[in-house]
Amino acid sequence: MKSITNSTNNIFNKTMLKHSFLMLALTLVMVACGGGSDKKAQLDKLKKEKASLETKISKLEEEIAKTDTTKKEQIIEVIANPVKAEIFKTYIEIQGRVDADENVSLTSEMPGTITKINVKVGDHVSKGQVLAETDARAIIQQLSELETNLDLAKQLFSKQENLWNQKIGTEMQYLQSKATKEGLEKRMGTVQEQLRMSKIITPIDGTVDLVNLKIGQAVSPGFGVINVVNFSNLKVKADVAESYTARVKNGNEVLVLFPDMADSLYSKVHYASRSINNLTRTFAIEVLLDTKNEYHPNMVAKLKINDYQSAKPEILVPVKFIQKSSDGSYVFTSENGVVVKKVVTVNREYSGVAEIAGGLKEGDLLITSGYDLVNEGDKVDVKK
Repeated sequence: MKSITNSTNNIFNKTMLKHSFLMLALTLVMVACGGGSDKKAQLDKLKKEKASLETKISKLEEEIAKTDTTKKEQIIEVIANPVKAEIFKTYIEIQGRVDADENVSLTSEMPGTITKINVKVGDHVSKGQVLAETDARAIIQQLSELETNLDLAKQLFSKQENLWNQKIGTEMQYLQSKATKEGLEKRMGTVQEQLRMSKIITPIDGTVDLVNLKIGQAVSPGFGVINVVNFSNLKVKADVAESYTARVKNGNEVLVLFPDMADSLYSKVHYASRSINNLTRTFAIEVLLDTKNEYHPNMVAKLKINDYQSAKPEILVPVKFIQKSSDGSYVFTSENGVVVKKVVTVNREYSGVAEIAGGLKEGDLLITSGYDLVNEGDKVDVKK
């Protein structure tokens, strides 16, 4: 009741002052029209009175504004969420390819015509298994003749050796029989190697991935006709820029993504080379794969190598909510419905998220919607 009375009195006083000001103006006009002798002095006096009245009017208007309870204070609606502490990780993203340590393209070791194919695509084979054969009839015939001659030479040498041990016969006869036998043995070894070379043999355990052969087809050395891959030992190989040398090491966690298979897995850096390629200024890394899935050699893989991880959970804030001023980086939080500006220390940023080293604590209400509409000290209606 008292505040209403004061407000009414103030309005009345203000009205009276305005009325006095009007009367003063009228008097000024009348004096001017009357043509008094000291018009200049009267004018100066009236101007001073006018200035005094204007000052009083201004003060009264300020007092009325302060006591006017009809004006409501503006409250801004915002959304705020409590910040959380989490382990912060950063990654280096590069592209690599799947590779197999044991991936061979087999070819015939000597010219010939295919007479037998022992495998088909998808067959599992063992090291030393014959996969295909070429025409080796001439070699087999030659080998048969050598076996006959070698048997005879062995018999003759055995008899000559017995005689020599009994001091019968000459040393020359003994040495000739020995040389004949050994010469035939070496020749036999050569022909047997030629027979082996007429066959296509796998040097590894694995799966037949390609058979590019037909019966009667002529083959020559240097042209791959059968591929064998050991899928139990796959890895991803990639080249990493020299600038990451100190950050990528053996044992780093890696997320391996396969875009063409919509698949991914976690692994570790199995090997990081310490040698820098002089041309590309990169170093090689290898990441082992889980062989349970059907990955394919030479397929594209994307690697996300974890190069940094915080020692303990830290406050994480999306970069878009962090603002900058001459005082440094800051965010707006809400405390008891009032906007509070908090200066923060940003340690690292990755993928739109910042690791906050100081300025915020877990549970602080970070304004995430409407942060660009408020100032420090504003009252807000917080929605979550």
